[in-house]
Formats: sequence, structure tokens, C-alpha cells
Amino acid sequence: MSHGLLRARGKRAVLTVAVAAAFVAGCDGLEPGGSSAGSGPDVAAGQEVSPLTNPDGTKPGLAALTSEADKANAGKLIQGLTTKGRGPKTGYERDEFGYAWMDTADGVPLARNGCDTRNDLLKLHGRHVQFRSGSDCVVVSMDLYDPYTGKDIAWKKAKATEVQIDHVVPLSYSWQMGAARWPESKREQLANDVLNLLPVDGRTNSAKRDSGPASWLPPNKAIRCAYVVRFGQVALKYGMPVTAADKRMMVAQCGGEL
Repeated sequence: MSHGLLRARGKRAVLTVAVAAAFVAGCDGLEPGGSSAGSGPDVAAGQEVSPLTNPDGTKPGLAALTSEADKANAGKLIQGLTTKGRGPKTGYERDEFGYAWMDTADGVPLARNGCDTRNDLLKLHGRHVQFRSGSDCVVVSMDLYDPYTGKDIAWKKAKATEVQIDHVVPLSYSWQMGAARWPESKREQLANDVLNLLPVDGRTNSAKRDSGPASWLPPNKAIRCAYVVRFGQVALKYGMPVTAADKRMMVAQCGGEL
């Protein structure tokens, strides 16, 4: 066989290997539809952060609290909450907390960055985020690990309501627990504070409504202690009491008792 023919065959072999390698690199870890392979916490490995080490809510995800030390610290935080009965809902309107997802609520992280609060949250918590053409703000698709259900969601803006932004402490709840008497600027902060916001499965969020922990907890039991810690962090930051029933339930989720 001639040296020229050998060189030609060698080049074709190298090209075939290179194309195969490029194909694998481009597809590794992806399933049809663009979502990450696998499901549950393994998909979001490295994404979730403990609420105990994320006191301002600026890090992505909500990690479960599993160690006895973390649960003990969670219990101490919850024990610091004051209690009060719910006041009337009279006068509550969403607009009392500013228009939805305003970028001008001063005093909270990510304010006045040119993106509305909803898109800020999608960027913060999403993976494989894709933006509208010509924009570095408007998210049109992403993968999201939802801590409330323990499921991974391949989200696209065409079906926007499949992911909703949950107010961990619902605005109506806060209104009944004292926010009705706050200055409007403080209510705007609560409504747009990343500490009080998590992108989650839309149906699950709708089922929550304005419930406190005594009447609603995430379906994913593993995340419940972390959830009530985040609820407590928001209440403490804004000087807001919780109901006695809510506090008892919060303590119980982290393995303690009042």
C-alpha cells in the first residue's frame, strides 16, 4: 500500500474521531427538550445553598438541612420569632406592595439593575439560562430544580406559569401580621426582596395561597426545615411576628419542640 493512501486513511480516521468527540461533548448530560439528565438533587448538585449560610438570599437554591448541628441552629433561629394572632385582611391589595416585580424597590439586593425582579430570580436560580435575542435580562428558557417538589423543570417562557415566583412569607399573610401599618417603601422591599422569593413549580405555589407553615408546607418533606428557616429569616428581617400555630409547626419541622 502506498504511503499516500495510508496518510489519506489516517486523516479520515482522525476526522471521524474528532466529529464523534464533538458530538458527545455537545450532547453530554442533556435529554430531549434541553433539560439536564437525571432528576432530583443530583441534577442541581452544587446549586442549592443552605438558608443558614445564605442570610440575604442572594445565592441560588434552597438546600435541605440534615445535620443535627444545622437543625439545632435552625431551632434557635425559629425560637427567636415573636407570635401574634392574624389581623383582618381588610384593605389588602397586591398594589399596596408596589406594582409586580418592580426594579425600583430600594434597600434590597438586585434593585435598580435594569431587570425586573422576576427575571432576576430566574437568572439567580436557573441553570442553562437562555435570554431573549438582544437581551441579557429577559429569560426565555432555563432548567430549574424546584425545592418544593424535588423535581427538575425544563421551563420555557411560552408556558410561563409553569414556574412561579413564590413569596415565602405571602404578602397577604404579612398584611395581616402588621404590614398594613408599614410605610409603602417597606412593603415594596418585602415584595421584591430575594430573601423572600423562590422560583418554584406553578401549581404547587398556587396551592399555597397565603398560608403560613401551620396550614401549608412544601410537598418535598426533605426541604421543610430549610423552608421554615427561610420563612423565619424573612419574618425576623422585617420585624414581623408569626402565629403561635405557625411557630409550633416551624419548630417541629426541624426536630424541636416549644
